[in-house]
Amino acid sequence: MNKYLKYSLWTIAVVMVGFAVYYFVEKANNSATHKQKEEIYTCSMHPEIIRNEPGNCPICGMVLVKKVAESQPVEGHSIEHLLKPTDGFVVGDFQTTTAKDTVLNSSVNLPGIVAYDPNSVANIAARISGRIEKMYVHYKFQKVSKGQKLFDLYSPELVTEQQNFIYLVSNDSENTAILKALKQKLALYGMSADQINALATAKRINPVISIYSPVTGIVDGTDSMVTTGNVGMQNTATTTLTLKEGDYITKNAVVFKLVNTNKVWGVFNVIQGYNSLIKVNQAIQISSELDSDAIVSAKVNFIETQLDPTDKTNRIRVYLNNEKLQFPIGLRLQGKVATNAVEGIWLQKQSLVSLGNKKIVFIKKGNGFQTAEIKTGIEINGFVQIVGGISVSDILADNAQYLIDSGSFIKTK
Repeated sequence: MNKYLKYSLWTIAVVMVGFAVYYFVEKANNSATHKQKEEIYTCSMHPEIIRNEPGNCPICGMVLVKKVAESQPVEGHSIEHLLKPTDGFVVGDFQTTTAKDTVLNSSVNLPGIVAYDPNSVANIAARISGRIEKMYVHYKFQKVSKGQKLFDLYSPELVTEQQNFIYLVSNDSENTAILKALKQKLALYGMSADQINALATAKRINPVISIYSPVTGIVDGTDSMVTTGNVGMQNTATTTLTLKEGDYITKNAVVFKLVNTNKVWGVFNVIQGYNSLIKVNQAIQISSELDSDAIVSAKVNFIETQLDPTDKTNRIRVYLNNEKLQFPIGLRLQGKVATNAVEGIWLQKQSLVSLGNKKIVFIKKGNGFQTAEIKTGIEINGFVQIVGGISVSDILADNAQYLIDSGSFIKTK
């Protein structure tokens, strides 16, 4: 029994010695490895260069110096942790406000411009084919008075009809029915009653007929030029007409477009969302860039239902009396319309923040403020109409922009 006990004790002693030797060997190895890991070399000019053995810097060629690595985290250059949004909650005690369920009255300022009234356009058409012998109107926007000569036209067809008329007057003057028909035909070709009577008296053919303006107006161009729909400041009184002396025109072709400027349009753009506040026959106060103090009172005559795809606005039209020519075409206007009372939930503009594709507010929650997305309508006198997202019972931060600045990268839930 003693023999077995002695053998067991001897075995235990051997095992313990083995463990002790293994422990010290591993400790020595770890110490050497750790020491080896700590021996790193870097460049004093380029610290990003890290080597495990001595040498030269591959950038500047300087001798690498030993750097002792400390057991602390290496500072990185990433700012990803700064960009992570919070939970949308800002802790703090800030001034508060609430939305108000009330009725607001206001006025809407509308930018506008003076434009032609297309209904006042008179087309001067050729009643007979021929060649233009002489032009008396040369420029676009040239003023023309009623009865003013516009151009002289030579027409072989007119010569033939005049010859027939003279022959009938000279040889069969008793045939009143045919004479009356020929007179009507000459009148349809553009000859006046005085010219027809002079032809019957003198019995001399005049192959050139003069065309006179039937109305007073402004030359807006010829048939091949820009029409009244494109009224721009680039058009000037020096724009020449495309129709020249010697040009051949055909029957029924529009030779001139004359626009009566005694009555013009004031065309105003209405921002999307405000068109429902403006009605036909509603009063509008108008001033111009020539004299902002001269106010003209008028009424809205027409509201366009089509939305302009360029600037997302509706347009309204106002007839303006322009007998004194105080409204040149292209003149910029400023209109002011007093809107009807609008009922709704209103919030001060400073209490919300626009993030581009959404608008947010900060609702009071405990010891801080929680972000919330809202839907808005029109804006009147610094107040924004709230369509959805909050109610009048919600307590909100009075200055939302201040909370955005103090709690950067707030995320809307």
